[in-house]
Amino acid sequence: MSVVRVESSRRYDVPVEQGFAYVTSPANWPAFWPGYVRLEEGSRWGAPGDTARLVTKLLGRERELTMTLTELVPDRLVRYTSRQEGLPDVVHERHFEPDGDGFVYRLAVEYEPRSGISGLFDRVLLARGIRRAFEQTFSALEREMPAS
Repeated sequence: MSVVRVESSRRYDVPVEQGFAYVTSPANWPAFWPGYVRLEEGSRWGAPGDTARLVTKLLGRERELTMTLTELVPDRLVRYTSRQEGLPDVVHERHFEPDGDGFVYRLAVEYEPRSGISGLFDRVLLARGIRRAFEQTFSALEREMPAS
């Protein structure tokens, strides 16, 4: 099966350093993470190898997302993997690209669809849900950082 990759981006009118600091701070996640409920105690997020357990509400149910930070390039890139029961494992990328006085924030995820009927869900509905989550994230971030 082929890997599914979903990407989207938005430009913000704040310096890349400010945007990176805001997005990567777990203290700010409740303001822009779709369905955010809580970050579980003991979660760490600051260096490769750190793991955070984030609880979100999806379709009326709380679900735990376990994220492991794999790469962190200040003001440029955050890469992590995630595991969530009932879904394929996912590789996430958060790109911060300087653009004049602002920056372009690009979100990307990649995953290998499961086989059978679950794979159909992964290729169609999961990809659509990811795009919707990207748009919700961008809209929420616009309340904190002007977009253009």
